[in-house]
Amino acid sequence: MSRKYFGTDGVRGRVGTYPITPDFAMRLGMAAGKVLSRNKHGRVIIGKDTRLSGYMLEAALEAGFTATGMSPVMLGPMPTPAVSYLTRAFRAELGVVISASHNPYYDNGIKFFSSEGTKLPDDVESEIEKLIDSKDELTTPPADFGRAFRQEDAPGRYIEFCKSNFDNHMSLEGVKIVLDCANGATYHIAPMVFRELGAEVISIGVEPNGININDGVGSTHPKALIDKVLATKADLGIAFDGDGDRVMMVDNKGILRDGDALMYVIAKDRKTRGKLNGGVVGTLMTNLALELALKKEGIEFVRSAVGDRYVMETLLEKGWRLGGENSGHIICLDYVTTGDGIVSSLQVLKACRHFNKTLYELCSELQMYPQELINVRLTAGFDALTDTAVLDVVRTVERELGQKGRVLLRKSGTEPVIRVMVEGEDRGMVHTQAQRIADVIIHQSEGENS
Repeated sequence: MSRKYFGTDGVRGRVGTYPITPDFAMRLGMAAGKVLSRNKHGRVIIGKDTRLSGYMLEAALEAGFTATGMSPVMLGPMPTPAVSYLTRAFRAELGVVISASHNPYYDNGIKFFSSEGTKLPDDVESEIEKLIDSKDELTTPPADFGRAFRQEDAPGRYIEFCKSNFDNHMSLEGVKIVLDCANGATYHIAPMVFRELGAEVISIGVEPNGININDGVGSTHPKALIDKVLATKADLGIAFDGDGDRVMMVDNKGILRDGDALMYVIAKDRKTRGKLNGGVVGTLMTNLALELALKKEGIEFVRSAVGDRYVMETLLEKGWRLGGENSGHIICLDYVTTGDGIVSSLQVLKACRHFNKTLYELCSELQMYPQELINVRLTAGFDALTDTAVLDVVRTVERELGQKGRVLLRKSGTEPVIRVMVEGEDRGMVHTQAQRIADVIIHQSEGENS
């Protein structure tokens, strides 16, 4: 379904450039209020990350929602999964997060959660878009305007929720953890969670100033965490992204463990304890090593399209409870309804406690396959996914890789680029084969328009 403003994770872009402007945000709030409000003065939960532009967008959304009769509950800086949780806890009709996740400070975005704490269906987002572009007057009569409230105890409520997802008989006493909060929305949440569970916590990325979110820290910039873990001889490190829905971890040897490795640890632990409740959902980008390792453990695995909303859809279709992406979006559906970096990392720590092993020991059982990703820019009108020569070389490479490798061609949704991904056991072969496919695509694309 084609949408004008909403992407796979809400409306996102450069601040000050349409649609990330105050006038659009206010109109968006009005449209969403009209579509989703079921009751007079229904609640809408609004949280944000630490970007300076969050103040502007927060105020604009507040104006839009109150103008349609909804009553916004302002949380201030809060992780995305906290907004999802509190939307359910407050029985609100809608949750809103102002964040651009792992992007730099000059980007921002707005995404919505339903009353169930899940992302809105595509058809609902399309309905909101129609109202945004309509000429309809969306404001309610002045006597019916909503009122805004600020929820001062929101951080404490979410901290207790996170702790409740760690077994009551367990503690983290004796565990030294480095936390990297990306100068983002977890900066005042995550250190409290892990300290109150008994861990010795060393924090970095906990001094947000409005423009340093994800700046050299966080899950997309793990070097700072790796260096700190090694320098302090910590047992492990945990890195979140700017809005707290992704997590990466570093073991005591300084090795970065991505979402695939963490899902393997969680899945194996749950299978051992009879708590898995089905299989595991990955995406088209999930490392083949994870699929093969889960199969060896007798755990079923399926792939969805790339994007946590598609992981969620597949989980619901299958009735399973665990899925995610190698980027660190992990959904533990028995605890949360969206990716939650803190909750996911606690599941990994539970596994370490249950097996009485370190993160290094648990992850060493999974040897990731090398992956090569090449972005090839296409000339106008050329379709690499239907070109005969491209399909021929892909089939040839797949035969040569056999069962121990795979090829994925994927169109970019935002630019004229085809992403060529090859993975297999041998790094040199993977590199050579990816370049081989990319060269054919370039040749065919240029020939098509010569």
